[in-house]
Amino acid sequence: MLTAAAVAVAIAVVAAACWLIVRDSLYKQARQSLASAEPPNSPAQSRVTCATSVDAALAKVKAIVDERPFHQNKYDNQFVGVNGTVCFPIGSTRAIVSVPDDLTAATGKRPVYRDGKYADGTPAMVRVWGGPMTSGGEAVVLLTAVSVKDVQDSLNSLALLMTGVAGLGVIGAGVTGRLIARSALKPVDQLTDAVEHIARTEEVGTTIPVNGKDEIARLSTSFNSMSTALANSRERQTRLIADAGHELRTPLTSLRTNVDLLIRSDAQGRALPAETRARMLGNMKAQMQELTVLIGDLLQLSRPDTPNPEAVRTVVAFHDTVGRALERGRLRGPSLVFDTEVNPWFVHGDPAALERAVINLLDNAVKYSPPGGTIDVRLRAGRLTVRDRGPGIPAEELPLVFERFWRSPSSRQLPGSGLGLSIVAQTVRDAGGQVALGPAGDGGAGTQAVMVLPGQPERPEER
Repeated sequence: MLTAAAVAVAIAVVAAACWLIVRDSLYKQARQSLASAEPPNSPAQSRVTCATSVDAALAKVKAIVDERPFHQNKYDNQFVGVNGTVCFPIGSTRAIVSVPDDLTAATGKRPVYRDGKYADGTPAMVRVWGGPMTSGGEAVVLLTAVSVKDVQDSLNSLALLMTGVAGLGVIGAGVTGRLIARSALKPVDQLTDAVEHIARTEEVGTTIPVNGKDEIARLSTSFNSMSTALANSRERQTRLIADAGHELRTPLTSLRTNVDLLIRSDAQGRALPAETRARMLGNMKAQMQELTVLIGDLLQLSRPDTPNPEAVRTVVAFHDTVGRALERGRLRGPSLVFDTEVNPWFVHGDPAALERAVINLLDNAVKYSPPGGTIDVRLRAGRLTVRDRGPGIPAEELPLVFERFWRSPSSRQLPGSGLGLSIVAQTVRDAGGQVALGPAGDGGAGTQAVMVLPGQPERPEER
């Protein structure tokens, strides 16, 4: 409908412009033809018939013509006097309707042209010529007219023709526009069907074919990307719930077993040895601590994968954050040697999340370092490296270290949930940095973690 309306407006404008141009051209030709007509002499010098009314003057002219035929002129002439006298040269047979302005419109030597008509209603182009013409001492003006009936008939035929062509054009444009629109909007129908299918079945991941590079193709591509992202998000959510349930089940089972054993021993009156009871309570405390850490990690990972642009980010003295993390790391590895070099570096980010990320890297190094080993910690120009002397990570396992709940088969007997490095990766990504884990740079034993954060060595203004 919009296409048909646009075409109708365009055709109407073009048709109207063409009609006006043709009309102006035809009337211009009529005026030029009228301008070339030689005016007759004044009534006093030519054979004219005058009367006080048009009908009387025409009757006299007709009587003279009947007695002696005269050649009829192509143009009709008529003298009009100021006092109402009307004179017709011999040969004129039609009266020209005069208007009051004729007596004052052509007082000079140049004629004036106007649209007019004959007494019988036939349209005409009229030339009004004044000047020093008199009839019996009375000033008169000369009206010369030519019929434009053929011009108007041609214009009417042209208008009718253009109306028909415009109507056919609008109908054709409407039909063609509908066919083109249905073909062009077919991907939108497919997109609608896909959206309705997802809303009805909740089967995310449905895609539609993409053809071309126009806006509809871009919309289809965006929808496919969104649908794929939703499917991946649901898969990650399902995997997270399954992995979290598995990780939570282990400490809960251990806690339930220990609690059941304590309750059964008290119920049977057979108290456990003090050493066994203390060991069980210690195990229960360790399991509760592990649950606490796991729940905290899950809460940390429950945040969106993409950073929130509206989140409050403050200026963080990253070197102080690393220093506090080192203090906690020394407590967790009292037999280890920490070789540190920490230079000032300020970044924008979440202070608590950044400190937790650094602690996770140090915990990872402490966990895999041999007794009495050395851990190198360097912070230079926003590049934090944590290197241990442990057994290292096999090359085939390096791409998996930042996956949630992933743990190396050789380290599953050690405490942990497999979420620490995932939290590090998410925190660094939120801060606009990068993190990587690989073999030691000097080719020796151990693993080296590298965290790079954008910032500067001097405190910037708060954002």
